[in-house]
Amino acid sequence: MHGRAVPVTRCEVIPLGEPVIGILRFAVNSLDLQQQAAANNIANAQTPDFTATEVSFQNSLQAALQSPSPGATAAATTYASPAAPASDGNNVDVTQEMMTLERSTLQSQTMVELLNDQFRMVRGAMGGGFS
Repeated sequence: MHGRAVPVTRCEVIPLGEPVIGILRFAVNSLDLQQQAAANNIANAQTPDFTATEVSFQNSLQAALQSPSPGATAAATTYASPAAPASDGNNVDVTQEMMTLERSTLQSQTMVELLNDQFRMVRGAMGGGFS
C-alpha cells in the first residue's frame, strides 16, 4: 500500500424529501466515513508518498436542505487532501487528523442522540410512552 490512500468507498446520497430520520442517518454515516478516513490517514502518517484523504458532506447537506427543489440530494464525497507533502511525500497532519476524529466523534454522538429522540417520539405516538 505504498503511497496510496485506502479508498473510502461508501457514499450515500439522500433526497431532500427524506424524513428527519433519513437525514440524521445520512449525517451519522457521513461522519463515520470522516472517522474512517482520518483513522486511515493517521495509520499511514509514516508511509512515504502517502496522500491523505478527506470527506466532505456538510456543504452538500446544507445546500440540499435549503434547496426549494424536492429532488435535491446530498452526498458524501471522498477526495485527496490538497495539503502540501513533507519531504518524504506524505501530507498527513496528525494533529489535524486527531482534531477531525474528535470533532466527528462528538458530532456523531449528537446525531445519534437526535435519532434516539426521533425514535422515542415515534414510539410515544404509537402509544408506547415518550421516555
